Amino acid sequence: MAATAGKRDYSLTGPEGKRAEEKGLVAADWYQTPIPRPQMKELMKRKNGPAIRDTIIWFGGLIILGYLGYLSWGTWWAVPAFLAYGILYATPADSRWHECGHGTAFKTPWMNEVIYQIASFMMLRSATPWRWSHTRHHTDTFIVGRDPEILTERPPVWKVLIMEVVHLYGGPKEIKRFFLHAFGKVDNTENEYIPQSERRKTYWEARIYLLILAALVATCVLTGSFLPAMYLFLPSFYGSIIVILYAMTQHLGLYEDVLDHRLNTRTMYLNPVLRFLYWNMNYHIEHHMYPMVPYHQLPKLHEAMKHDCPKPMPGLFSALKEVYVALRKQRHDPAYVIVKPLPATANPYYWGVSNVPDPKWHTS
Repeated sequence: MAATAGKRDYSLTGPEGKRAEEKGLVAADWYQTPIPRPQMKELMKRKNGPAIRDTIIWFGGLIILGYLGYLSWGTWWAVPAFLAYGILYATPADSRWHECGHGTAFKTPWMNEVIYQIASFMMLRSATPWRWSHTRHHTDTFIVGRDPEILTERPPVWKVLIMEVVHLYGGPKEIKRFFLHAFGKVDNTENEYIPQSERRKTYWEARIYLLILAALVATCVLTGSFLPAMYLFLPSFYGSIIVILYAMTQHLGLYEDVLDHRLNTRTMYLNPVLRFLYWNMNYHIEHHMYPMVPYHQLPKLHEAMKHDCPKPMPGLFSALKEVYVALRKQRHDPAYVIVKPLPATANPYYWGVSNVPDPKWHTS
């Protein structure tokens, strides 16, 4: 599948979405590594135990770090204390938002919904719109004009990536949407994927979010301190560094407009701490290929699929290095992509609308 050179319109309201539909890339059949049905049924079993354990660890850690921040407030020791608090606040909130949005973290549905709503607010994401945004992301992964969660276009917009280190691009945009939703409206992008039946829920969620934020502002004013905001709201900004680093490794530098997640998604190995923060989403090819497999089963799914997938990146920094090199090249050559060699045991790449690879591909 040839990559498209030159600047493209990545909006959901531009001409690229129509072109993708004409090419047969919309809501299409994607390649899946064949896995025996009995094995897949076992992998898809949901449990409450792992997610309950991890949630207790997460909130317990926030209480401990929050208390250390309180004790050190007014000293330089508050800087590392709240940096650690912010990272533990934002990074798991992002991954818990994600997995609970799929409804697979817990076996009990209401548990998924409770954590999803809490994590959505912590990340300043409108819960219902983002549920539908992420559904579109999985249906049309990295399809230009269809996927609302493409982190940056080609050539890359470095300003957006740098601003997202402290959530200064997406954060203000989401707050603006809160106000828009509170007045019973959605923006043009959201209008493309939020069903009419979900709009009323969207509006009431925004009103509740704004009431909470108003109460937080009032508390800061009454106490004469912004310390309360250091525990709620501000951590989604000052603690987001790991969130953006994880996000950059998922799809950037890889193919657009193909129907094989092995071509547009990246898996990497992480140590146990980083895997806990990310809830095993480092197995990202596996997750996209089989999104209903719970996070705690992804290592087993990886073992079942690795004979059919590219070799994973050995760590976070090696993945980021690969992304950085690709983005630098795309600045001058938007058609540049990385295509990793498959093992001899793998099925050939499935390009979707064409099985002819781009002559500009780069084999990593």
